[in-house]
Amino acid sequence: MLSLVWLILLTSSNLVRTQNISHAKPKSIFILAGQSNMSGRGGVTNGTWDGIVPPQCQPNSQILRLNSELKWETAHEPLHRDIDVNKTCGIGPGMVFANSILERESGIGEIGLVPCAIGGTNISEWARGSSLYNQLVVRAQAALNHGGLIRGILWYQGESDTENREDARLYKGRLEKFFTDVRSDLKSPMLPVVQVALASGQGKYLHVVRKAQLEIDLPNVRCVDAKGLQLQPDGLHLGSAAQVRLGKMLADAFLQIMAPLPVQSSASTRFHNFFLDFLLSWFRYKS
Repeated sequence: MLSLVWLILLTSSNLVRTQNISHAKPKSIFILAGQSNMSGRGGVTNGTWDGIVPPQCQPNSQILRLNSELKWETAHEPLHRDIDVNKTCGIGPGMVFANSILERESGIGEIGLVPCAIGGTNISEWARGSSLYNQLVVRAQAALNHGGLIRGILWYQGESDTENREDARLYKGRLEKFFTDVRSDLKSPMLPVVQVALASGQGKYLHVVRKAQLEIDLPNVRCVDAKGLQLQPDGLHLGSAAQVRLGKMLADAFLQIMAPLPVQSSASTRFHNFFLDFLLSWFRYKS
């Protein structure tokens, strides 16, 4: 009888261990793309970053970054330091976004950020087949090499398209095609996208580009409006405090469209504990 008891205990224990392994959470991957305000210029003045990291942007062992060598490492500001290399990078919205998601959605698991933003780029430079587009797809695919799931794209771009009337007029169609092409090439036609309506622009057609961004009507695409967020003295880039606010806005929008996460039931664990208690009590009684 004792041998039978131990056999049952071993079997039930192995069952629970197998269930726990099968419910391991994959890495949740987010692509950060666009131009300088996604790359981050918070705290940068005259080409120098002040090095001040707001509390909401602090590193977390659960937040990783895919570096320029396509290797995962613990994420810390500036996230785009080895990606957007022609300009000085500072605080962007990515770390705030990731920390906010972890605080509010414990089931998200480990977060992997994939920086791809490059300052001063026009939407036409992100068209399918371009170097920027190809780099984004290569980095996104590399992020999946060790497991995980691409859960969304964060997009902040368009300042450069406010300078030329034709670029501004064509912006909506080009942006919609970009989102559609990326989803197609990543084999995720309903991939959530959270884009930012501009807070500033480099030209006189800002209102045209903003209107296009606010009128994008694709499934699982949300827009957060950066208008009114505090700009740096250059009148173009968001300051650190504004980036903190934007990161939280992006998190709010993503959580509204995020696919429900599987929740592991504790029923099997409760049954396992009850079964153990019952057998141990029975064994002590017989003894």
